[in-house]
Amino acid sequence: MNKLLLALILAAAPVAAAPSKGYFTMDAMGCMLLRECTEDVKRVRSIQDIKNHYPDSDYSSVAAEFNDIIESFDRIGVGVFLADTKYFPPGHRGVYHTVGNNFFLNSAFMHRQSTLMSVTRHEGWHAAQDCMAGTIDNSFIAIIKSEESVPMLWRTMAERTYPKSAVPWEAEAGWAGRTEGMTAKALDACATGEMWKVYEPTPKTGEWLRQNGYID
Repeated sequence: MNKLLLALILAAAPVAAAPSKGYFTMDAMGCMLLRECTEDVKRVRSIQDIKNHYPDSDYSSVAAEFNDIIESFDRIGVGVFLADTKYFPPGHRGVYHTVGNNFFLNSAFMHRQSTLMSVTRHEGWHAAQDCMAGTIDNSFIAIIKSEESVPMLWRTMAERTYPKSAVPWEAEAGWAGRTEGMTAKALDACATGEMWKVYEPTPKTGEWLRQNGYID
């Protein structure tokens, strides 16, 4: 082959990006979130894609709810991906990116249907919080439930796990993560444009939505 032609072919070939500070780091996660690192990051469009990855696992008890959530994600414009564990720092099982509007599952843990659903519900609730803050096209999120309505169990767990500033959002996401149908309902409200009818905004969120022209 002509050397010049070979050089041009090599120059045009896509090169898989890699995180500059190595895998299993926040840098690796950032590379994935920005969709610069795409190796071993696969799109998920239904529970069947999960089944194909883990043929020995049983997802029968969560398939319907998972598909409902994925369908709402699709209508809203949120991409769902199953990603190699190398892109996640220790302790991270999933992440929703409010800027890119993509949701990533850590493949090391999704062979268990209970983990798949708790992570999907939890991160899906963050997507619903994104919707509550006007639209998923901005980078803001807002709590959906009043802080007083969140069971103390979930608030206490959030206080033990997250920085104080994140507790209001993480407490209700933790609650949603362990409650069947809670996230699916919120995402359906978002997808149908009924978010602020189904869930009355908190006073602060309502004020912000009015100031920014989202509600009258």
